[in-house]
Amino acid sequence: MADYNVIVIGAGPAGYVAAIRCAQLGMKTACIDKWMSPDGKPSLGGTCLNVGCIPSKALLDSSHHYYFMQKQASTHGIQCEGLSIDVAAMQARKNEVVKTLTKGIAGLFKKNKVTFLEGTAHLAANKQVEVTAHDGSQQTVSADNILIATGSVSSQIPVAPTDDKLIVDSTGALAFDSVPKRLGVIGTGAIGLELGSVWNRLGSQVTILEALPDFIATADRKIAAAAQREMKKQGLNIHLGANVTSATVSNDEVTVTYQDKKGEQQLVVDKLIVAVGRKPNTEGLGAAGIGIQIDERGFIEVDKYRQTSIQDIYAVGDVIGGPMLAHKGSEEGVMVAERLVGQKSEMSYETVPWVIYTHPEIAWVGKTEEQLKAAGVEYKVGQFPFAAIGRARAHGDISGMVRIIADAKTDSLLGVHIFGISASELIAEAVVAMEFESSAEDLARTIHAHPTLAEAVHEAALGVEGRMIHA
Repeated sequence: MADYNVIVIGAGPAGYVAAIRCAQLGMKTACIDKWMSPDGKPSLGGTCLNVGCIPSKALLDSSHHYYFMQKQASTHGIQCEGLSIDVAAMQARKNEVVKTLTKGIAGLFKKNKVTFLEGTAHLAANKQVEVTAHDGSQQTVSADNILIATGSVSSQIPVAPTDDKLIVDSTGALAFDSVPKRLGVIGTGAIGLELGSVWNRLGSQVTILEALPDFIATADRKIAAAAQREMKKQGLNIHLGANVTSATVSNDEVTVTYQDKKGEQQLVVDKLIVAVGRKPNTEGLGAAGIGIQIDERGFIEVDKYRQTSIQDIYAVGDVIGGPMLAHKGSEEGVMVAERLVGQKSEMSYETVPWVIYTHPEIAWVGKTEEQLKAAGVEYKVGQFPFAAIGRARAHGDISGMVRIIADAKTDSLLGVHIFGISASELIAEAVVAMEFESSAEDLARTIHAHPTLAEAVHEAALGVEGRMIHA
């Protein structure tokens, strides 16, 4: 008889959510995780909570407060004198936020009777898992079902190897103890833009190098262009089509060599952040050793219900590819848990929202205009600027727009794209609408409170049929 009904490997957003849902559904559940806090105690939440989503947002908020007081407070009649940055205090606040939330997950495990096993997991035959704790002790546990949720790790590039001092990945960039005078960033994905924004607001001269010719290539082109213009206004120096060929350290500086349309260029910085994406975290897991199929990029192969090539062993989240988003992994974990007890849960990947937490924020769900053109789909677009929204004017954040794309014949929502204040919150309305197969007309007929930022969504929906009121 197995020790558990379910063993979940990994306590990040995909793993801990799955473990809690399994326990709620009456399954005897264990969750294995190896994360440790700086003080040597287990720290649940995975990369997202410990060195990803949460600490980055804490620093983004802190840096935005400083930027506002320095650059914008005077327009509100607020005068500031003697403004300064205490990076140590900022980092301490960030760490306290992380500590509070990791303890919160531990409390949720206790409340839901999830057994936590501290250590590194290694898959063995017959649905057994060998667990090696940090103190070297070992134990072997078994389960009727195993769920792999080991997440991802930062990708490295040979031309710019990290040294955790001057050349760092996202983890190192979250832990700077002072503001670099000159900061280089490789990559214009969410991680690169967010971390670049943090240190730019605090006073760094930030240069971002992107090998691709397009800015935020996955986003709607008009949204991306508006975001690029705004970020340049904020002081971010963005170079597209810049292919880094080397990064060398000398005299506490990093010299980055790259090729662009002008030929070979060099950039000298005090710190360099390598933010070129993430790769699946399967090292030491032993998945291939027990016959689990892994593709050429290192992702675990699964079917539509996230079962691997071995019956009763599942995988969710970053480790299986697709959008590397915490909320996507969480919902996959819930789906697997519910299907284990016979429920008919499924995932809707067409309605997974994407967010980049710059200021203003960038968020979208569904298809871009470019994707629809390539697929030959006839569509119509409604677009509305935040500059015409009273609440945005009152707040002092008028950059950006909402773009709604609907099917030309059926009026069904195909995509919603937002660049502007609170885009991460506003996109939720679009996700719900698309999940319920709403039309642009449905959104246009829905009453939105005044004055609110959400009125931009309402006006864009009206704009699909060319009947905006305030533009």
